[in-house]
Amino acid sequence: MIKTVETPRPGRPAFLGELVEVLTERGRRLLGRRGAGAATEAPDLCELGEALLSRQGEASGVAIAQGLLAAFEDADEATRLAFLQNLADRFGPDPAAVRAALEAVQRDPEDGRAIEALHDAAEPRRQELFRRLNLAPGGTAALVRMREELLRHLKGNPALRRVDGDFAHLFASWFNRGFLVLRHIDWNTPASILEKIIRYEAVHAIQNWDDLRNRLQPTDRRCYGFFHPQLVDEPLIFVEVALTKEIPDNVAGLLDLDRQPIEAERASTAVFYSISNTQRGLAGVSFGNFLIKQVVEELKAELPNIRSFVTLSPVPGFAAWLAGQCKDAMSELIDADQRLAFALLDDPGWHKDPAKAESLRPPLLAAAAAYFLRARDGKGRIVDPVARFHLGNGARLERLNFLGDVSANGLKQSHGLMVNYLYDLDRIEANHEAFAERSAIAASDSVKRALPASNP
Repeated sequence: MIKTVETPRPGRPAFLGELVEVLTERGRRLLGRRGAGAATEAPDLCELGEALLSRQGEASGVAIAQGLLAAFEDADEATRLAFLQNLADRFGPDPAAVRAALEAVQRDPEDGRAIEALHDAAEPRRQELFRRLNLAPGGTAALVRMREELLRHLKGNPALRRVDGDFAHLFASWFNRGFLVLRHIDWNTPASILEKIIRYEAVHAIQNWDDLRNRLQPTDRRCYGFFHPQLVDEPLIFVEVALTKEIPDNVAGLLDLDRQPIEAERASTAVFYSISNTQRGLAGVSFGNFLIKQVVEELKAELPNIRSFVTLSPVPGFAAWLAGQCKDAMSELIDADQRLAFALLDDPGWHKDPAKAESLRPPLLAAAAAYFLRARDGKGRIVDPVARFHLGNGARLERLNFLGDVSANGLKQSHGLMVNYLYDLDRIEANHEAFAERSAIAASDSVKRALPASNP
């Protein structure tokens, strides 16, 4: 037998041994470890941040980044909050560098290099810190969780808005549509992802695996999600679609476990009945408009028989808004007769009584029309966030559906009201431009007619 013997490289073992020892000792000092058997000290997160920003070597930088992210997640809430506050206070732009760069621009406003230097100096140091943290294994997901932690403290800590602004700026680039992958989610999708679909469903709760199967397996059901290469098994947003013969006016029929599925080729309408964002740390990063438009293209290619693309959407703020209008005697959006009729809403079972329900239909639909077409928030925007989303995408407010969702949650948030938004492919761009530029609301004649004569 011939044995192959590797010729040793002179000096290599000693050199590597010394290098490993140096890096190990540095790592122990930075991460607060004293060696085997010694007590472990909690690492100083700000010290780790400063060390990471000072590192030029990629290998040691990745190790420090990984250590900082792990230490942040292991820390208690007070320590995490203190680190986030330090990001706002200690990791902003260098004032001296900004002043020097500004003076250079003022001396020669046409100097392109001086303008670029000012831009570089004005960038907060924490942005570079986030970029370096992102190089660690699992860094992107860890930073999304870090921002989720920050959002929990934002209301009581206004200074954290500076940090949040930097997160939003970077995430808008890192989660650019060009990086997202659309995947069809069906009953054969790995269980790890299906479990997250159950957990993250935010519109119509999935009760069990049978309920999930009913939404994924039949021929007239589809589900699609956007995924990011750095969060392979984490859907960022997903949409559930029902293929039907007509535009539905209630969600119970779509979710009925005993319904009879139809062949997809016999459907004429695609109904987007649930859209759920899954990562709170990515709040403000828009995915939904791209998702809907790409799913429309997917369905058109697969099923040319589909002619209508609509939603069956909740109205999450309607009940609270209506309660405020009823208390406001000066409100011009509902009248005295409506206020009297709405007293029936105090009866928990009003929707089960045909007479009471029918008497509430006209005043509720009139109030709903005013809610969408007339009501505005403090910023002058349409009140309903779901409406802002779909109208901003170029959809048309097509129909108001009385008692469209009689679940406990549907009755609580909207007195059972649901709406259809129609994505007319020939009008999407025009509707979007009108809404974006003039706040003009595209609405069908039936919705406009629901406005009471006193509130045209």
